[in-house]
Amino acid sequence: MLESLTESDVSPNPFRQFDRWWDEAVRAEIDEVNAMTLSTVSTSGRPSSRIVLLKGYDDGGFVFFTNYLSRKGREISGNPHVSLLFFWKELERQVRVDGLCTAVSEAESDSYFHSRPEGSRLGAWASPQSERIPSREVLDVNLKSLEQRFAGTAIPRPPHWGGYRVVPSSFEFWQGRPSRLHDRIVYQTNAEGEWSVARLAP
Repeated sequence: MLESLTESDVSPNPFRQFDRWWDEAVRAEIDEVNAMTLSTVSTSGRPSSRIVLLKGYDDGGFVFFTNYLSRKGREISGNPHVSLLFFWKELERQVRVDGLCTAVSEAESDSYFHSRPEGSRLGAWASPQSERIPSREVLDVNLKSLEQRFAGTAIPRPPHWGGYRVVPSSFEFWQGRPSRLHDRIVYQTNAEGEWSVARLAP
């Protein structure tokens, strides 16, 4: 039986409501529970979306890591307004988070980078993400060269790689219900940082 979502049941703070749903999604052992769709918009108004992995969140926002020179990095640089979407099919739930994207501190990027497996650290150097390359061989050659370059030494974080934090201005919690009469609860913040709660028609 599907759950319901009512204004009287939700937390007045969207981060606490996200805590509840996140904990339930983790307990449900959903595969890649931290996978989220990140949508960005170019300066010419063209949207693009891709899956990235949530690496942490708190009341300051939602954090992910990537190549700053990738398409998403370039679009964030030109237009920091982004949207995140979590879809937990097994619970028939979605959470959408809209907000501004800013780079995390270099210390935070360094800390996460050095926690990654060696292959992932080398991969951050080896791939000119989003750039056209003539063949797969380019990556293989780059990787082999980097393995030799960093053999026996600590692999530093590339200057073009690091984290972003999405600072929310709105949340929408979507709960599937029968007859497609789904529950949608939206939170929006004002200039004083206070959150309002409202219901949207499905």
